[in-house]
This record gives sequence, structure tokens and C-alpha cells, in this order.
Amino acid sequence: MLKGSNTPVPTAALRVELGWRTGPGVPDADASALLLVSGKVRSDADFVFYNQPAHSSGAIRHEGKRNSDGRVTDTLLVDLARVEPSIETIVLAASADGGTFGQVPDLYIEVQDADRSTPMARFDNPGATTETAFVLGEFYRRQGAWKFRAVGQGYSSGLEGLATDYGITVDEPQQTAPAAVPPVAAPPPAAPPAPTPPPMTRQAPPPPPAAPPAAPAPVRLTKVTLTKAAPSVSLTKQGGTSGALHVNLNWEVHKQFSGWSSKFGRPAATHSDLDLDLCALFELTDGSKGVVQALGNTFGALHQPPYIHLDGDDRTGAVAAGENLTVNLDHRNAFRRILVFVTIYEGARSFADLNATVTLQPQYGAPIEFSLDECTVPSPVCALALITNTGGDLVVQREARYLVPERGVSPQRTVDYAYGWGMNWTPGRK
Repeated sequence: MLKGSNTPVPTAALRVELGWRTGPGVPDADASALLLVSGKVRSDADFVFYNQPAHSSGAIRHEGKRNSDGRVTDTLLVDLARVEPSIETIVLAASADGGTFGQVPDLYIEVQDADRSTPMARFDNPGATTETAFVLGEFYRRQGAWKFRAVGQGYSSGLEGLATDYGITVDEPQQTAPAAVPPVAAPPPAAPPAPTPPPMTRQAPPPPPAAPPAAPAPVRLTKVTLTKAAPSVSLTKQGGTSGALHVNLNWEVHKQFSGWSSKFGRPAATHSDLDLDLCALFELTDGSKGVVQALGNTFGALHQPPYIHLDGDDRTGAVAAGENLTVNLDHRNAFRRILVFVTIYEGARSFADLNATVTLQPQYGAPIEFSLDECTVPSPVCALALITNTGGDLVVQREARYLVPERGVSPQRTVDYAYGWGMNWTPGRK
């Protein structure tokens, strides 16, 4: 499509894919959507992005990133049949993280049907240079139907400037100025004693006025992406030291692989038969150790030791579901270290041919995300992230380490050996 052109789209569930080619020096990019009435959001809840991944109506959901053979996609699921009648426009935007869009090659936005089989509209790189955010397209109502328009409007003020332009309240870091020291003043002269007032009838004080409703918290745009060059981050410095820490693993099978894998001579995995299990080894400050995993139904507990809980066992890999683990940071002082890892229970013999993304979302603080590197060894187990408590400072370390078990050694025991947990293992099932 050319800039400014439009095309009809069905009132149905659609996928909006933001894509680009990655490489050295290429910044990350993020897709977002804003639901507008008369050109503005009704509230901050009408902004869907990585820190607020789903709209309350269920009409839009941020699905997340996939990285395959040097190409990255970030996807929004948009169900136009569920959009509230008052919404007139859905703005589809992109923001650059760590650079400008002039450094992002082969940028595009594509509208597809829900199963990705039919592209309906595509708008390629709008000629970006120094912009750090773009409105690439929009859905809009026209005579009871929906259309998609290629927009291509750039911003040099990033996601913050774009969001505030549509009425979003952004949480900006505040710098506290040093308190001024008041000058020392001479004591005032003593006042004459006040005359005794006549007796008065005591009356009940009027009731205090009702407190005004609390203003909604502003939207936080900060996030952390862990890489090989910057593999760790302090939760303490990010403010994420209380509440729930949600760990999500999502994955996707490479599209180009079908039938037999070219890497290890085995049937390639598919969504229907692949079962990945998110697990955690823990060591508490009282010396107790253990594992949280679906195998053996050891799902843990959130409000008693080990203060870690596995939400369930998923086979889809979707961001909204996937495998989810929750850590209760209100008991952070009880943790010495936590190793989050993933195993293949069935459906494949190795992580080759899979895309996987890990997201750690503190209840208070910026989300932390990273992708796994390509697997080049016959590995059924991968260490994802190590959380350590050092002097009260919780640090998340990106591991992304594929391990190859020796013959007859389980994936869990392999992780134990690699990280020196020193546990005794027995066979389990689920």
C-alpha cells in the first residue's frame, strides 16, 4: 500500500504484524495500539502495549515478539467484532528502543487474517530517518464497516511523545531538587498574654469532606531487554522488590520446518504435539532446596515456602497463556537463589527449530524480557534465568544456556549438575 491509501477489512479477528530485519546495531522495536474516540483515548486503559498487553474489552491483545532467521515480528491480535461501538479509530504504532527507525531495515506492518493464511494489507518502510516512533496504520469505521489506512506519521519524541499526543498520562521519572536551607531568623518579640475569651457553647464539628477519588496511576513505558552484552539487571534498582513476579515462557515452531528437521534427523515439532515445561530450582536462606515443576505435580506454593508457584501446564506457547511461574517477592529475604529453566517433555528431542521468549514482569517495576539464541546442539533442557539475592539485592541474570544430558541422565539432573544444586532425584510423571 502507498502512504495515505486505504482498503476494506472484515469485521473479524485479525493479526497485525510489525516486522523488520535485525542485526548488529539494529535497535529493538515495539508494536502498540490506541483506541480513540474523537481523536483521543477515553483513559489510559485504551493503550495496549508491552506493559499493558490486553484491552479490557478483549478486542486487542499484544501477543509479543518472535525472532526467526534474522527477522523479528511483534504482533497484535485485533478482534474488530469485539471493539466497543464508541471507538472510532484504532491507531497502530511502533516505537524504537535504543535507536531510530532509520537504523531499522525492512520495516513493515501487515494485516492478516487470524490464522495468518491471507495477508489483507501491507505498508512497507515509510522512509524513516531520525524518528523514534511511528503511526504506521489505523483501523477506522466508515458507514458501519472497517477499513485500514496506511499512515506513516513519524515522531522524534518516541513512544512517550506519541502516547501523550493521544491523551495518555505517562509516568516520567522525577528528579528531586535538594531542599533549600531556610535562613535563621531572629526570634519574634514576646506577645502580650491574650485575654480570656468568654465561655462558648461547644458544638460538634462538621463532618470532614469526602476524599476525592484517587487519580489512576500513570502509564509506565520503561522496560528492560537482556542481551549477551547486557545480561543482568537488579530488581532492587528497578523497584521490583515486592508483590508478584510473573515469569512467562512463550514459543513458536519455525514455519519453514515441516516433516523432518534438517538439524538432527528427527520429526519437527508442531504446536499440537509439543509440550514444554517451565520449572524452577530454588534454594532458600534456611538451606532448604527443591524444584517447582509439572512433573510429579510439584507446583509449589505462593504464600508458604518455597513462595514459588507454577500456574499450570500449557502446550500452546501463546503469550496470553504459555507457561507461567509466579514468585512472591514479599518473601524475597527467604530466597538465596532461583534458577528458572525449561525442559521438553514430549513432541521434540531438541530446542532446535523453536523460537522462545522469556518475560519477567514484576508487579512493581519494569518488565524484563529476552529471547533465546538459536539452539545448535541436541538439547532438551535450557537454563533461562538465574535470580540471586546478594545482600538484599535481587539480580536477574540471563542464562539462555542449552544443556546436553549424558546418556541416562534426566534434564533436571543435568541442570542440577551444571549449577551445583546438589539434590537427589527420583523418576516422576504427570
